[in-house]
Amino acid sequence: MVKNHGNQIKNDELYEELRKQGASKEKAARISNAQANPNQNPSKKGGESPPYEKWTKDELYERAQEIDIDGRSTMDKDALIKALRNH
Repeated sequence: MVKNHGNQIKNDELYEELRKQGASKEKAARISNAQANPNQNPSKKGGESPPYEKWTKDELYERAQEIDIDGRSTMDKDALIKALRNH
């Protein structure tokens, strides 16, 4: 049985499936709400950006700064990648 997540989540079933696949709460909510909105057409595939492994440490740090990841100043490249993926 699918849990009702209230008004914040528009597609509870998709939200729960994304969480089981390892998506963060924020990402699962954004995707499930976008797919429930007939004016948006999100795809399952991501954008055209290269994978984080091809980014420089400075680029990863800037992205971590944009989304306010705690502890980013002490992270190495691998830690930044992990933190960005788990955000």
